[in-house]
Amino acid sequence: MSQKAINRIKVVLVEKNMSSKWLAEQLGKNEATISRWCTNDVQPTLNTLASIAELLGVQITDLINNEQK
Repeated sequence: MSQKAINRIKVVLVEKNMSSKWLAEQLGKNEATISRWCTNDVQPTLNTLASIAELLGVQITDLINNEQK
């Protein structure tokens, strides 16, 4: 059973030409934490998603995968 992608953090980072290392530094988080978010192993809190959206200059909804599967 494949894991459903819940967030689009990795996609948006690529679109914005930003690295997960940069995001980790901006948020004061470990790179491993960002990696787990990008692979959808775990999900950030809504407050953290809001911070990520602000840092990347996108809407919080841009970070959430809304595809129905």
